[in-house]
Amino acid sequence: MSLLADLLSTVFERRLMPWSAVPGDGRTLREMCADLLDRTGEVTGQSTARQILDLHATLGDDQKLDFYRHLATDLGVDTAALRAALDAYEAGQNRDSYGALMAASEPPRQELIRRLNRAPGGTGALVKMRADLLRLGRKDPELRALDLDFQHLFASWFNRGFLVLRPINWESPAHILEKIIQYEAVHAIDSWEDLRRRLEPGDRRCFAFFHPAMPDEPLIFVEVALTRKVPGSVQALLAEDRAPLAAHEADTAVFYSISNCQSGLAGISFGNSLIKQVAADLARELPGLTTFVTLSPIPGLMRWIGDQGLAVDPEDDIALRRLAARYLLEAKREDGLPLDPVARFHLGNGAQVHQVHARADLSGNGRAQSGGVMVNYLYALPRIAQNHERFITSRTIAASSEIRTLSKAADLTVA
Repeated sequence: MSLLADLLSTVFERRLMPWSAVPGDGRTLREMCADLLDRTGEVTGQSTARQILDLHATLGDDQKLDFYRHLATDLGVDTAALRAALDAYEAGQNRDSYGALMAASEPPRQELIRRLNRAPGGTGALVKMRADLLRLGRKDPELRALDLDFQHLFASWFNRGFLVLRPINWESPAHILEKIIQYEAVHAIDSWEDLRRRLEPGDRRCFAFFHPAMPDEPLIFVEVALTRKVPGSVQALLAEDRAPLAAHEADTAVFYSISNCQSGLAGISFGNSLIKQVAADLARELPGLTTFVTLSPIPGLMRWIGDQGLAVDPEDDIALRRLAARYLLEAKREDGLPLDPVARFHLGNGAQVHQVHARADLSGNGRAQSGGVMVNYLYALPRIAQNHERFITSRTIAASSEIRTLSKAADLTVA
């Protein structure tokens, strides 16, 4: 009975006291945040930061939202102080006035997040905190500024200079392999045997970015198949009975799955650096590789076809390929960027729309999203920078002549 009473008391307190105190400490979460901002001692500051992160992890969703709103409203920019600092800077632009302006323009919550990051395991805990913020507060305009603060800080902490590229193979630690299975977002890994087929053969590679503060957590990983010629089917790439190819006999590296692992790092781009570095590393390792392509899904294709009022026979491979080409080249958002998110990613990296293939992904998800069609984006190393620049500055999509011909032949007549 005593255990049950204690449990009910704890539940009651957490429901009614969102700023509940740390056991044995007496301070509330709000008070600890204030203390952390006031402290200058590193050891006591780290201890308080760890307490805050630990207590945050125990909160329910409503309590977390209360905490985020406190950060957003009570620890924001002091607009009066900012106006005064701006006036002083305009009156005399010098080091002191500029420093005062910088200090006034930064909300205290940014410094709080920095100090939380100093706690052991703080970086990973803050990534999880932002994942909760995105999950709970995406539609809350009050919290958007707080998320911008997280993005601003994470963009610095997780820039390419801090990331470590590590190969993942069948000999990698089991806890890393478990996370590859867990985080695979494109082609589900059904078993350890399925994972072995993707990692162990000599014509398979996997690479991941890690951050030194999160050494056991991959941030993003890419799976690569070494092949002869450009493939047109993921079933063939992942077939259980396929005959492995000697790596030195391959002429093509196929990036067939790219998975972001940390939802709390949404909007922090790693994929472009990952693909380019892996391509460069493979080119050095295997000089016979002359072609670097993806085999990518087209997740918005069937939705777009439906929005156009078109009817297409799911067995009509030619029509599906033509419509896929038209969709990739012509379907745009209001800002002029491609409607398809995968296309935006690869074209923004400097790739070219190379080929489209029918019956390339016959999984239920592949048929539902793209009618089974997949696309190769070509990473032609000498042209990546030029393609990227033209895409960013003028929204020009690099595409092969085959893709442009298919697009022009698409029949957009409403059924």
